[in-house]
Amino acid sequence: MTLPTAPHSPWRLSVAPMMDWTDRHCRYLHRLLSRHALLYTEMVTTGALIHGDVERHLRFNAEEHPVALQLGGSEPADLAQAARLGAQWGYGEINLNCGCPSERVQRGAFGACLMNEPQLVADGVKAMVDVVDVPVTVKHRIGIDKSEDYGFVRDFVGTVAEAGCNVFIVHARNAWLKGLSPKENREIPPLRYDVVQQLKADFPHLTIALNGGLSTDEGLADALARVDGAMVGREAYHNPWWLARWDALYFGAPESELTREAVEAAMVDYMAREAALHGTHWYSIARHMLGLRHGLPGARRWRQVWSDHRLKGLPAHEVMALAQAPQRGAPASAPVAAEALSASEH
Repeated sequence: MTLPTAPHSPWRLSVAPMMDWTDRHCRYLHRLLSRHALLYTEMVTTGALIHGDVERHLRFNAEEHPVALQLGGSEPADLAQAARLGAQWGYGEINLNCGCPSERVQRGAFGACLMNEPQLVADGVKAMVDVVDVPVTVKHRIGIDKSEDYGFVRDFVGTVAEAGCNVFIVHARNAWLKGLSPKENREIPPLRYDVVQQLKADFPHLTIALNGGLSTDEGLADALARVDGAMVGREAYHNPWWLARWDALYFGAPESELTREAVEAAMVDYMAREAALHGTHWYSIARHMLGLRHGLPGARRWRQVWSDHRLKGLPAHEVMALAQAPQRGAPASAPVAAEALSASEH
């Protein structure tokens, strides 16, 4: 299956911002696998940027582009200051989180609860648009709690669009602000793709991307037939090798000749570089690779070797050799040179 090739929206296919997961190490891995998918940071609060360690929160590898910064916040002045920092650090998009339903985020008066205050969101968007030259986008739900009033999300999008937001990434579930955990909020409220499709019909001039429940090529094809883009969350993290198919299937690129071994070799090189530059322990990077052999024989052992050796003091390349070995105690095959990966990228 190869979809029509274009020209493509920058939001055609992306990996969702996921707390504790889509840090710069995860994004480096994802970029090795797909050159074209848009990558997002974890949500970074405005307070963390204004009062905290900006470099720690915003540092990223140039290879990650295209990459977007997701902000959590509600005060327009704070959002403007944080957006300006994001643009100065080189992010190509500033995204406002209006979809997270967690109680912690609600206590900070941002996330999904902001959908109840569309004018405040619009004010925040305008404040950001006024100070940055990169796109300002919004990620949101289709509703709050158990209400199925389409007019609620339609009016939210209309109000925020008037402030200068032209891109909306829509998680096709309601956010229940009470009674469900964040995990349950990703599973229990029903998916309603038709609502996202109706938003596109009502706002044909806007870019609308669909998020929620996308885990197969068939699902992506269906989403892209409905709207302008698709955003994949947990499946991209748990099964990252899926991303290696995306450039050919969805962006018209040649079939990838990438191998898992080449990616693994490149990641070991990256671990060594990060250790030398920043003192990063290799497991902070390797934890994002645990799903790299998802669905293959030995996948469980692959995960176990990395996890079992994180405190044993072995260097990353030795742990990689153990993880790649077909069985415990067997010699690992010679690793593929990282240069092979670089060649396949260009």
